[in-house]
Amino acid sequence: MTEIHSTAIVSGKAQLGENVTIGPFVFIEDDVEIGDNSIIGPHACIYNGARLGKNVKIFQSASVSNAPQDLKFADEKTYFYVGDNTVIRESVTLHKGTKETGFSRIGNNCLLMAYAHVAHDCTIGDNCILANAVQVGGHVEIENQVIIGGATSVHQFSKVGQHAMVGGGFRIIADIPPFVLAAGEPIKYAGLNIIGLRRRGFSNEEISTLKNAYNILYNSGKNFSEAKLKLKETFAEHPRVNNILDFLAKSNRGIIRR
Repeated sequence: MTEIHSTAIVSGKAQLGENVTIGPFVFIEDDVEIGDNSIIGPHACIYNGARLGKNVKIFQSASVSNAPQDLKFADEKTYFYVGDNTVIRESVTLHKGTKETGFSRIGNNCLLMAYAHVAHDCTIGDNCILANAVQVGGHVEIENQVIIGGATSVHQFSKVGQHAMVGGGFRIIADIPPFVLAAGEPIKYAGLNIIGLRRRGFSNEEISTLKNAYNILYNSGKNFSEAKLKLKETFAEHPRVNNILDFLAKSNRGIIRR
């Protein structure tokens, strides 16, 4: 049974699933869809274009699918997608897409801690964690299983590869390749995310192969073009190394250095 607090302002055109709970002073516009068993906390604002999955939890004063902070935005019809089982903590701000892509998206099973911001035209994969006050600029792509530490800012158009972990309080100004730790000012490659990979079931063989691959990329003395060719020659059939090569192929800001 859906419960809507008497002080909430909820458009009759909004589509609410089963067993949705809407808290005090919530504001929900017309073109909104909220999946089953979701909870919208007090003072949250859910704007046109929001598409929330099932079991989503939104805490107090969060803002979902608000207009982009992009001067080119002309109130075109765009969206913000939130996947199932995602938690959006207090005062998080999430901006929908512009005509460039039409949407922003956060995947399933994500946690966005208090005061995080995700700008227009971003995509964030599944099982990601953005800690307190992470600030994500427009057109950023964050792959699956990424953790970004508190108060880190992510430059627009940057990319962060799967299973990467970024320390807190840094600036991501170049692309972060998959499976690595990144920290420092300016931000640098700080080794493999070994603890995270083991927690996620990576085998010793896979971790050893990734170590060897990144030794070629960062420690061999080769330039990146030469290192990429060496990776292809040495690990042509290894799926994890192919993840790295695929990431390098789509990186247009350049990757972090050692």
